[in-house]
Amino acid sequence: MQSTSEVEYKAIIYQESMLGSLLLGGAKVDPIKFSNFLNENAKNNWRVVTMEKDIRRMLLLFKREAYVVLMVRDK
Repeated sequence: MQSTSEVEYKAIIYQESMLGSLLLGGAKVDPIKFSNFLNENAKNNWRVVTMEKDIRRMLLLFKREAYVVLMVRDK
């Protein structure tokens, strides 16, 4: 088992642009863009530990989907 001093963590909030929310009244995460985002991080040895879906409010009237992603990699 590795100690935490041998790994590096990062937390990312992944969400779609504000424009989709403003035009459509709400924006969902595009699965293709989200997959590309995860694959780009995987190229740098980042692995997803956990993620949680979040619906974020903006400008009081609009909502947009987001994911809080926790990643880890060996140092």
